[in-house]
Amino acid sequence: MLSVAVAPWQRPPVILRNADVPHYAASTMKVAVLAAVHRSGRALDAKVPVVNAFRSAVGGSYAHSRADDGDPEPWELLGRTAPLGWLADRMVSHSSNLASSLCLAAVGPAAVAEVWRRAGASAASGSPRGIEDAPARAAGLTNQVTAHDLVRLLTSLEPEVLARLEHNAHAVDLAAGLPPGTRLASKNGWITGVRHGAAVVHPPDAPPYVLAICYTGPLADGRDAGDPAARLLARLSARVWDCRHRLADSPDDPF
Repeated sequence: MLSVAVAPWQRPPVILRNADVPHYAASTMKVAVLAAVHRSGRALDAKVPVVNAFRSAVGGSYAHSRADDGDPEPWELLGRTAPLGWLADRMVSHSSNLASSLCLAAVGPAAVAEVWRRAGASAASGSPRGIEDAPARAAGLTNQVTAHDLVRLLTSLEPEVLARLEHNAHAVDLAAGLPPGTRLASKNGWITGVRHGAAVVHPPDAPPYVLAICYTGPLADGRDAGDPAARLLARLSARVWDCRHRLADSPDDPF
């Protein structure tokens, strides 16, 4: 299943293709956690104990596998403390799973649910559990998202939250379809069978636009780079870029 949603900045979408079909959210759920951190009122320099034991959404606990986490830096601080803002940065810039659970524990799942609600997301999207909450996953509790709701989510974010998303180091899908140096605030997510990307793109010669592409299928091989599904997202991102001058003017699908 391939889902696409595109909207001029702060305008209704002009491209919606399978955009309301739910997909497993993968690491795109970290955007809602990031927003919850910023809206929590907690000081971003507050020291957070770096632990690897978290309360499951269905009771009991879960832990992360260091080998399965693509960001080693938070693990180097295990047993010590780290600033909340730094953990929030690593969660989105290097997609740290450990930092994600630490941030989720700091603000609570209700705050993350409120982010989705304020964005006007549909009932199909939400992140009720930590990204590697195995007991919750076994109980059937899963994080889902639609391309349409990812556009709604990005559109709802404060400028300082979007600024943190500009630090995304994984420029292998949507960013790879743009000219080098193009400014964008983005988050991607991938596991075997899933590859998603969502971004606010700032062309130097056209108004900004929001793009979200969700793919579930066999092309997604789970690699952070070299994934055929990432190349698919890059090609689609390039096609939207080619239409950038028409996005704000056309009420119809210009794709």
